[in-house]
Amino acid sequence: MAKLMPLSDLAPHYDGLLCDIWGVLHNGITAFPNAVDALCKYRARGGIVILITNAPRSNQLIYPQLAQLGVPREAFDAVVTSGDVAKSLLKERNNTPLYHFGPERDQSILESLTHPLVGSQDAKLCLLTGPLDDGIESAKIYEPLLLKMRCQAVEMICANPDLVVKSGNRMVICAGSIAQLYEKLGGKVTYAGKPEAPIYQAAITQMTIAAGRTLSKSRILVVGDGLPTDIKGAAQNGFAAYFVAGGIHAIDMGDMNIPATLARAYGLIRHQFTDLKLAGICDHLRWD
Repeated sequence: MAKLMPLSDLAPHYDGLLCDIWGVLHNGITAFPNAVDALCKYRARGGIVILITNAPRSNQLIYPQLAQLGVPREAFDAVVTSGDVAKSLLKERNNTPLYHFGPERDQSILESLTHPLVGSQDAKLCLLTGPLDDGIESAKIYEPLLLKMRCQAVEMICANPDLVVKSGNRMVICAGSIAQLYEKLGGKVTYAGKPEAPIYQAAITQMTIAAGRTLSKSRILVVGDGLPTDIKGAAQNGFAAYFVAGGIHAIDMGDMNIPATLARAYGLIRHQFTDLKLAGICDHLRWD
């Protein structure tokens, strides 16, 4: 019979975790104490924890943000962001006229780049980090702008492939929703974060540094609440996955304490990701 799996049941089988942040460790407002406790206990027994996030910002900005939300430094070894991956992709196109589509808080990616920063009408390349207004309810509001960019053959680098994120009790549109619309309109998009390979490669590099050795892929577990990002990323890149059902899919998944609902969740994920090793499902990340 399907059962909820606390991290303590899985810990002996894995030497390292690639753990999502928003929805697993915090909700954008405050940290989840049980999740923090789980990661601290996992590290105390020798495990390596690399936080892997589709945040469209430099990883150096994430450390103080985590501390402010209540995630102590003892809970993880390092942070890898899609923002850093996006910056590396931009460096491959130095000096290309660049339009930043996103809020000012994401401009840390632009530091030290040599691209001329231009408006959308003069761009050849677009760095997409998120909506210009966090209050929008649909990416469709940007369709006229995206159509103009497509007609100019502007290539887009999406620094946050997440479609939505749960902020407190509210769902907020992310850059991934805008990028998907741009693709539907015929635009070219490169995704810098999960589920694509480059962010996992960067995370494994940090895990090797933290461990002082190369860990076997079979001993690394991806922890996350996003099916199209965390779980798909695990499946595409050959990692086992631990699904946190109480995150962005909580309403769709239902109450994991009901055996039939939990069994349905196991079945849905295994049907959708046939090559995935699904190590377990939890309602919220906790040690036991």
